Parts: sequence; C-alpha cells; structure tokens
Amino acid sequence: MAGARAAIRYAKAVLSLASDEKTADVVNAEMKLIAKTISQSKDLSDVFKSPVVSSSIKKSILLEVFKNSSKSILNLIDTLISNNRIDILSDVAQKYNQLFDESKGIELATVTTAVALTDDLKKKVLAKAKELTGKDIEVENVIDESIIGGFILRIGDIQYNASITNQLSKLKREFILN
Repeated sequence: MAGARAAIRYAKAVLSLASDEKTADVVNAEMKLIAKTISQSKDLSDVFKSPVVSSSIKKSILLEVFKNSSKSILNLIDTLISNNRIDILSDVAQKYNQLFDESKGIELATVTTAVALTDDLKKKVLAKAKELTGKDIEVENVIDESIIGGFILRIGDIQYNASITNQLSKLKREFILN
C-alpha cells in the first residue's frame, strides 16, 4: 500500500516536470516501455526487488537496458536508487501512464476476445466506447480463448460482457432455476 502511494507521488512529480519541459508524450512512451519490459521479464523484476543486489548494480542494469531514455527517466532512476525505492519503478511507470491519459482525457478500454481484433472491429469498438464515455479511448486487446466467442468490454469500472461463455452461463442458470 505504501509503495502504491509512493509510486503515485513519483509519477505525479515526473509528469509535472515532463509537462513543464514539454516532453510528457516522450516520457509517456518511455514509461510504457519500462512497464512492459519489467512486467515481461521475471528476472529483471526479481533483481529490482532483491535486497541482496546492490543499488549500483541495479542502476547499471537499468542504464544499460534503458540507455536511450530521456533526461526525465534517467533522473527518476537516480532518484529511486538514492531513495532505495527502485523496486517500485514499474509501478511508477504504470501510474505515470494512467495520470498522463487522465490529463489528456484518454480512457483505456480493455477488450477481451477469443481471437485478435481486426482493424475494422477495433474501429467499431473505439466508436462505441467513445459514444459511451464521451472521452477519447485507447483500446487494449486481450485474447482469452476460454470466452469461446463474443467479447468483454471494460472501461474503467464499467464492464459489458457479451461473451458466449457468459450467455451459456445465464442459460444454464435459467434451466437450473426452472
């Protein structure tokens, strides 16, 4: 819990600085890369959480992995290292992305489908989601074959479940009740 609050504070500070320097878009792209890289590499994540690995080694790893990063990212890494908070770098990156999207009026919509969305379907989902929320929407497609067909649309805390699995479950409940 304390890590989440700290991540929000660091993310707000980086966003404020990047906005002042007119580099918020660049930093947002870099933060997405950082969050994705750390979440996809268990080894990298484990190194940052390990109390055995020294801060200097963690810093050299980060500087090598993200060597083409902007000054804002390098300053964030230095600050997190000096404050012994490098283990929350991924959280800071995710919070930064959320805060950046909020500041731009962009909402993230997660669409879960059994197969990948085509460009045509993605456009339809974007249009429907924008109609529902009145905000610009960024679509993330999650593939889950267990839903058999249809889709599950999640925007913020609103969820619309039009999956075949959900419809079959409703039908099953109706038969059991009758």
